[in-house]
Amino acid sequence: MTPSPRVLIVEDEPNIRELVSLHLGLEGYACDSVGDGREALTRAEAERFDLMVLDVMIPGLDGLALCRAVRQGRVNRDVPILMLTARREESDKVAGLESGADDYLTKPFGVRELVARTRALLRRPRLAPLEAGTDGEMVTVHGVEIDPARRRVRVNGTDVELTDQEFRLLHLLATHAGIVFSREALLGKIWRGDTFVTVRSVDTLVKRLRRRIEPDPANPRFLLTVWGVGYKFADV
Repeated sequence: MTPSPRVLIVEDEPNIRELVSLHLGLEGYACDSVGDGREALTRAEAERFDLMVLDVMIPGLDGLALCRAVRQGRVNRDVPILMLTARREESDKVAGLESGADDYLTKPFGVRELVARTRALLRRPRLAPLEAGTDGEMVTVHGVEIDPARRRVRVNGTDVELTDQEFRLLHLLATHAGIVFSREALLGKIWRGDTFVTVRSVDTLVKRLRRRIEPDPANPRFLLTVWGVGYKFADV
């Protein structure tokens, strides 16, 4: 018998927390809920979950900081994260995606949309293979060293911490240096599956990755924009 997907709900408003737990429970998910960011991080560091539903405004440790901490951890670094926000401004949604969230939902939200988005995120494979035949091969290009076996990246001899999505994007582009990938192609390869992401998510991920590896993110040397087409890693 297949075990029920485990969902960690992090929401400090009791009514919303109970609403989310109720309807995801009706979908057959095993829901745990907490109302404090630090307590949620403790749980996320000790137990593996299949999905996190995370409010931005929570006490103890805010949702953005919690999301970044989870992405830098070991147990749930690749867990799908659905972020809940009461703010409708685009900048707030982008901040959520930049912190490592996979999708966001603006309050107030409908139950059907909540369920649809959680289903889509749960369908997405976790830690999918990077590229057939290259999982264990070290890649070194322009001073960037990528070790798929250890999930480690070094830039000019300095270790760089990346989320799973950032790592897979870097590995894909670096192993095809000079080849231009459209945003649509990157969506299919990095997100893999029916999720509520758009080409803007690709731009956000590239921006995050540039901050990690580029000496000057505003004038990138490695991750280059090909205007009107997409992105590529600098030619060898």
